[in-house]
Parts: sequence; C-alpha cells; structure tokens
Amino acid sequence: MPTEFTPFWGLLGGALIGLASAGLLLATGKIAGISGILGRSLFPVSGDLAWRLAFLLGLPLGSWIATRANSDALGFEITHRPAVLLLAGVLVGFGTQLGNGCTSGHGVCGIARGSRRSIVATVLFMTTAALTVVLVRHGLGVR
Repeated sequence: MPTEFTPFWGLLGGALIGLASAGLLLATGKIAGISGILGRSLFPVSGDLAWRLAFLLGLPLGSWIATRANSDALGFEITHRPAVLLLAGVLVGFGTQLGNGCTSGHGVCGIARGSRRSIVATVLFMTTAALTVVLVRHGLGVR
C-alpha cells in the first residue's frame, strides 16, 4: 500500500508530542517515556498514579480524536494476526526494559535534552528496527 507524503499531519503530530512531553516535564518534572510511565503505573508510588493514568488514557483518546477530525489520519490499518501482534508487543516490552527506555523516553525526550545515552540508544534501536524489517520482510518474506 503506497503512502502519501503529508507534511502537515506529520508536523502537527510531532508538535503535539513535543508539547505533551514538555508539558509533562514542566508540570511534574517527569520524562514522558511511555514504557516507564506504563511500567510504574503497575506498581505506583503513593500519589503518583493519577498523572500516569491520565497520560496513558490520553494516548488512545488523542488517536480517537484525530480519527474523528480526519478519518484517514492514521493512514494505515492493522492487518496482522493477533498472535503476531502480541509477540511483537512482548518483544518491544523486553527491548524497552533492556534499553532502559523507549522511543518516547530516549528518542523524543532524551535527545531533546542532549543525553548521549539516549542518542546512542536511539541509534541502536532504530538500526535494530530497520534490520528487523529487512530480515522479516525480505529474508523471511512475511508481509
């Protein structure tokens, strides 16, 4: 399925991610690393759960609002089998624990703060992602 170049939606999405990350940092002093926010909401510290749940609920709510504003805002559909998606989710979860963060924590917030550790982590997980796509799609022929 070909994709169209839509710089407006990409710019708007990036700006909203940046605003949400900066807003969370300014309001709470916390980094908007989604894997950390989710993981620490499972075993919250006293008084720490409300903002975590609000942030996590805002993620699907924001997507829902975006699709109401523009029915093709996502530009894709999920067609893989649930078992493949579950396995992918488990592997991503394992990777975020191994890398001590995810794309939002390292790639958005860490790089914006000039963290060398986050720059290295982002380069490594983006390289790994690209190699995985090449291997799965071209080596194994999975689409």
